[in-house]
Amino acid sequence: MSLPFENGDDFTYGTYLQVQELLSLQQCVSVDPTTGRPEHDETLFIVIHQVYELWFKQLLHEIDHIVDLLGEGEVPAARQHLKRVLKIMKTLVGQVDVLETMTPAEFASFRSFLANASGFQSAQFRELEFALGIKDRIQLDWFHGDEGERLRHRYESPTLWDAFVQVCVGNGLNVPDEVLHRDVREPVEPNEALQAALASAYADERFAALCETLTDLDEGLQEWRYRHVMMVRRTIGTRPGTGGSDGASYLQTTLFRPAFPDLWAIRTAF
Repeated sequence: MSLPFENGDDFTYGTYLQVQELLSLQQCVSVDPTTGRPEHDETLFIVIHQVYELWFKQLLHEIDHIVDLLGEGEVPAARQHLKRVLKIMKTLVGQVDVLETMTPAEFASFRSFLANASGFQSAQFRELEFALGIKDRIQLDWFHGDEGERLRHRYESPTLWDAFVQVCVGNGLNVPDEVLHRDVREPVEPNEALQAALASAYADERFAALCETLTDLDEGLQEWRYRHVMMVRRTIGTRPGTGGSDGASYLQTTLFRPAFPDLWAIRTAF
């Protein structure tokens, strides 16, 4: 995609990052009945969620690159980019601290103006889940147009876990056929034979390091889910979420559901 400006003498920090355009994207919809201006805290809410979407974009960019690197046998480089992903996950968790400075009353001041808008409608987060192997066919029906096409592509494509399985094969592990040739449209399911092979390969420090870094990623995702649930409970309690979503009650069902169950199951093998 070409940039909307020439790379010449007027090429500046602001034009390169399109700062003016970026800062124009925070469009509040609320109205304070006293002042006639938007509710103060809505700007924070918009900024936080726009930043989340930017980080989701970067996470998808990194994971796609990691899958390519693993496919090329570049395990050290893939692990280095996994470490970057972990740092981004920590940043996502840290942003919850900022949201939690908003009291329930402050959120309620503009919540009704959000109408049907809901975080459940984040196509990029669903893409991220699909890229990690957390797939749910029903979610495809939530999205249409370009978002639906992107999500459908993720749904039908191999995942980060599938790329890792190919590394296992390359390292001589005895990977069961049902794992190697699984339907990539389905969620990753634990496999005892694969777990035995993984545990036996932990003597290889480089392979073990890759497994542990993937486990770190899985734990980071679960940590973000937990903080998200607690933030929602702290802000709206047990009430339904925006857009008619189930709010905290649904989010709680996503807790402790690992993306890579085999890497957790082998903890008892040592």
